Amino acid sequence: MKEVDLSVLSASRHGSFPLRGYLVRPEGDGPWPGVVLVHELFGLDEVMKRQAARMARAGYLAVAIDLYSAGGAKRCLVSTMRSLFSGTGRAYTDIETARQWLLRRDDCTDKIGVVGFCMGGGFALVCAGDFDAASVNYGQLPKNHEEVLARACPIVGSYGAADKSLRGVAAKLDAALTAAGVAHDVKEYQGVGHSFMNDAPVGPRVLRPLFKIAGMGPNPHAAADAWARIEDFFSLHLGEPTNEVQ
Repeated sequence: MKEVDLSVLSASRHGSFPLRGYLVRPEGDGPWPGVVLVHELFGLDEVMKRQAARMARAGYLAVAIDLYSAGGAKRCLVSTMRSLFSGTGRAYTDIETARQWLLRRDDCTDKIGVVGFCMGGGFALVCAGDFDAASVNYGQLPKNHEEVLARACPIVGSYGAADKSLRGVAAKLDAALTAAGVAHDVKEYQGVGHSFMNDAPVGPRVLRPLFKIAGMGPNPHAAADAWARIEDFFSLHLGEPTNEVQ
């Protein structure tokens, strides 16, 4: 587990400078399928790093990209959200840079997946056409989702039925992927809210009581099922991982 610098490649692609990430390798020599993880609104925190470690334990070369590398959340949050809503911008370049960075490594196969949470889930949906498999976890649908999903890779999606910010999104995503003929597994968990796959509360401490009241936060039972589905889905579409633990 280590921090990595993608700045040189990012600069050549007119992306963020600097651009940093967090790499976790499975044990052994590989090569392994790769996974790019895209963080929630609150950035590349310790919870997200543990998500990357979990993917590595499942046998994937995992890099969690920091979309706020060029100035932190205070400076980058607004522009990153604008990219999400518009479908264009530097954040997409940074995600593609992470994919290219993995592909250039000798310990990575030519199969790359993307895993996104919250804001990152929205990015994963829009970027799905550039990857070999995508895991979209409580991510919003783009306005032109039928057009975007028509070129998508296989998608596994997980949503909470009690997530008031994303009501009906799971059903819309499932219907759109079915219409597009895209392989998918979309599940909505009853009684579960936003950010349920986190293993600890995130965000500013002063706001966490409000998040809890709103039903946001960890749900270990639903999270365990969602992770099992992701691992099964990625094994099918990215190739059988080694399942060795570092």
